Amino acid sequence: QVQLVESGGGLVQAGGSLRLSCAGSGRTFSNYAMGWFRQAPGKEREFVAAINRSGSNTVHANSVKGRFTISRDNAKNTMYLQMNSLKPEDTAVYYCAARNIGLAVTPRDYNYWGQGTQVTVSS
Repeated sequence: QVQLVESGGGLVQAGGSLRLSCAGSGRTFSNYAMGWFRQAPGKEREFVAAINRSGSNTVHANSVKGRFTISRDNAKNTMYLQMNSLKPEDTAVYYCAARNIGLAVTPRDYNYWGQGTQVTVSS
């Protein structure tokens, strides 16, 4: 299995930027399609973005399209989420996740999860 550790969260003002990282260890990182999800207090975990194993195909939720970009560097066993033009409604715990085959947008389709990193956007 693969172990995942997120980093890069923090407090930022509205309109600012953050870059989240998800470092993988254990099994070969490039064997896994990856995704970012987020969960705000009192809400269900929601899809943010996903990327295939090679990084050639991505999908982003409509709520973040044009502001967030998912990418990965398999040589570094790391996935990223560049977040620009942040809004207060982006405040949540952000999780990275991995699955053994193709892109997916629902949490139940992912087998492995990190512990999450908090992103807080102040107005």
